Amino acid sequence: MSAPETSPLARERDGSVMRLVLDRPQAGNTVSLSMAQALMRAAIECDEDDSIRCVLLTGRGRMFCAGGDIAEFAAAGEGIGAYLKEVTACLHAAVLRFRHMAKPLMVAVNGPAAGAGFSLAVAGDIVLAAPDARFVAAYGALGYTPDGGLSWLLPRLVGMRQAQEILLANRAIGGEEAVTIGLATRLVPSAELVAEAARQATVMAAAATGAIGRTRSLLAQAFDTSLETHLDAEARAIAASARTAHGREGVAAFLAKRPARFTGDENC
Repeated sequence: MSAPETSPLARERDGSVMRLVLDRPQAGNTVSLSMAQALMRAAIECDEDDSIRCVLLTGRGRMFCAGGDIAEFAAAGEGIGAYLKEVTACLHAAVLRFRHMAKPLMVAVNGPAAGAGFSLAVAGDIVLAAPDARFVAAYGALGYTPDGGLSWLLPRLVGMRQAQEILLANRAIGGEEAVTIGLATRLVPSAELVAEAARQATVMAAAATGAIGRTRSLLAQAFDTSLETHLDAEARAIAASARTAHGREGVAAFLAKRPARFTGDENC
């Protein structure tokens, strides 16, 4: 009897932080169908589990994610269209759950991120990059087009002119430039990346999760709504936050000149 296949995505729980590790280092952590399915299931779990207050995504080994699994592409043969629709259905479900969950997503980009790996790398609220991180779309080299939301998110992060060159001319972006143009939040030495990502995730997990979720939602709407609509959404969100236990605790802590303790459910 053959040994059961190990999961391509490792889940490592540390208190209220869920660490998701792309775990196919021998294949560059590429997104196979099983990886896409695992990401979708993990994203749903993180979205549903209120005890998870921050999600940290990173890669195992020297690469973050080399993109799609080209060997699987080739093996699909004439069924490549159906295969890619199944992969993107799972991958895009994961991207949407990560984007809309009421808790922050952190990404630690430990090395090269290409194709779908690029999409995942820049999807975080906070993106820490090692100096040897390298972002490249890579789709054009295959005669393919972007997936994972890259063509939607990239112009919002770096502007249309930068996005056009990155996607159409397949220009690679190093870690330092990624910070400069807004792809990554900040650069962290490779030897310190794991520890710093864990530290930052712990800090985020201790914050008022509900307020973070509402702020994430406001930011996601910012490019698609009028000022009037957005001001109304802000008014509703701040009023909703103020009514919660976390909102009351924040005010009490400020007045008492002590650190706030945003523990438990915000509605309790």
